[in-house]
Amino acid sequence: MLKRKIEKEITGWIANADKALLVYGVRQAGKTFIIRKCLQDMGCDYVEFNLIRQPEIVSLLRDAGSIDDMILKLSLISEKKIVPGQTWIFFDEIQRYREIVTKIKFLVEDGRFHYIMSGSLLGVEIANLKSAPVGYMKSVTMYPLDFEEFLQIFEVSDDVFSLLSKCFEERKPVDEVIHAKLMEMFHLYLLVGGMPAAVEKYRTTGDINAVMEEHLSLVEQYKLDFTQYEQENRRLALTRIYEMIPAELNEKNKRFKIADIQKDLRYERIQDSFVWLWKAGVALPTFNATEPTIPLMLNEKSSLFKLFLSDVGLLTTLYGRAAKLKILNNESDINKGAIYENVVAQELAAHGFSLYYYNNKKMGELDFLIELDGKVLPIEVKSGKDYEKHSALTQALKKETFHMENAIVFTNENVMEKGHISYLPIYMVMFLKEKEISFGDLSVNRFRI
Repeated sequence: MLKRKIEKEITGWIANADKALLVYGVRQAGKTFIIRKCLQDMGCDYVEFNLIRQPEIVSLLRDAGSIDDMILKLSLISEKKIVPGQTWIFFDEIQRYREIVTKIKFLVEDGRFHYIMSGSLLGVEIANLKSAPVGYMKSVTMYPLDFEEFLQIFEVSDDVFSLLSKCFEERKPVDEVIHAKLMEMFHLYLLVGGMPAAVEKYRTTGDINAVMEEHLSLVEQYKLDFTQYEQENRRLALTRIYEMIPAELNEKNKRFKIADIQKDLRYERIQDSFVWLWKAGVALPTFNATEPTIPLMLNEKSSLFKLFLSDVGLLTTLYGRAAKLKILNNESDINKGAIYENVVAQELAAHGFSLYYYNNKKMGELDFLIELDGKVLPIEVKSGKDYEKHSALTQALKKETFHMENAIVFTNENVMEKGHISYLPIYMVMFLKEKEISFGDLSVNRFRI
């Protein structure tokens, strides 16, 4: 049974549940399974209601005249007894009745039960609900398995992880045998990705063709979701944009070109469709930053962006069997740039980073910018042998007004450090995480006069 990092956050909420919990994210990321597991591991007596498989629950929630009325009717439907002060209530697939979020305040204030909810395609809807219960609900986003979670299927030991982490922190080369094996596993991750069903299919069968069938089924389910949950005038646009992402990433600068959808089409006319896709989690945006300085959000140009798929396995499947075989055989005649950038975007997003890039006509482009430890960290992603060629990065580090102290270049090679640039093997992106910043003593007593 594969462990997920989000388990710590969910079990922490269970231990101190003073609010409702909403777990949302891309479809089939494993939300339902992991919620059940956490509730069971914590010894919770819970009842589960699925709003897709049990559509009558939607009518019940909508028409209930009071909390007592709702609990009474849920008790009649449930196979388990619902006991005040003891039973945890789990509503799954709440995208079928998103307004439950607006009612959660009253359910939490009632105090007799704890509530946990999960759903997909909720990002825009939750943000737009006018009466979203601030202070009564904690939200967490669940992503596909990142590379570190994926490595569980190979039973990589804690000692190896500790060694790799130490090499990352101290910028020291990894043992060549271990490095070569990790690169093999990483290339396999590019094929399988992190969607739990695909990972499980590979773990039990070792059949990449069966993995691809899982991916294609999931892509079709996403497209079906576009038609189920959106108005007719937006369905075609969502599908068209989603289908274009692999080709757009294969272009030289990887930026999504609105004109490729329709000549002379302006971003403002189709902006809502892009926002829907990345808020739903099926696409990951990396926005242009007009200046690579803190805070990056204030320099964001939202109409210029790269758009990555939520899972690299889906991307390589859409590129086809021949591409997957070339990746597996580590052949040099395939352009892995788009694939490598997608996996870096996916990993950074899962670690909580907001994603940006920088482009200047004179200087060139920096693949990614993130805020790490209170500073801007530029990241370049190189899939070929010329990984030491990066004129834009070199110039950016020299520009005093950017205040960039260090940079990372992810490559296929082992750890190497030159000046302010760390060359790291691509799999080490799994160790790039934000550290807590200490603000010192900010207690009330410090400010008393």
